[in-house]
Amino acid sequence: MDMRTKILKTELEYDQACERIFKLMHKSENTLDPDSPEGEEVELLSLLVEKYEQEHHQLGAPDPIEAIRFRMEQMDLKQVDIAPLFGGKTRVSEVLHGRRALSLKMIILLNRYLGIPLESLLNGNREIQLEPEKRKKLLNNSSIYKFVKNNRSAIF
Repeated sequence: MDMRTKILKTELEYDQACERIFKLMHKSENTLDPDSPEGEEVELLSLLVEKYEQEHHQLGAPDPIEAIRFRMEQMDLKQVDIAPLFGGKTRVSEVLHGRRALSLKMIILLNRYLGIPLESLLNGNREIQLEPEKRKKLLNNSSIYKFVKNNRSAIF
């Protein structure tokens, strides 16, 4: 039974498309031929699902520590290997165990030498916040309020 392919507008349509892709992918033990009608349907549904996810399920950047650990794993690095980026073995250990925040210098060096996206390194610094009275004063400005409200990465 073919699902009517159309732009996904609701969570129900999204769930149905995901379910259909799963059924088609697991229909037989053989790999799905991309040029078959089922293969083309999976490709089309995958594009529609991806579009829906980009619009409705935006994922933020990973936590900075997760991003660093992930890159270390990818590059087969140990803490001692990246210690110069942090200012020493003790400091890298403190950062990776959450006892010390990343400094601006560390963020720049991690981006420059390991290619970790700046967004990933900045995203998790949620402890950096304005005091409530300063935040309230700042958000009284309608331009700033609109930006913060519409920006998913901002804390609101």
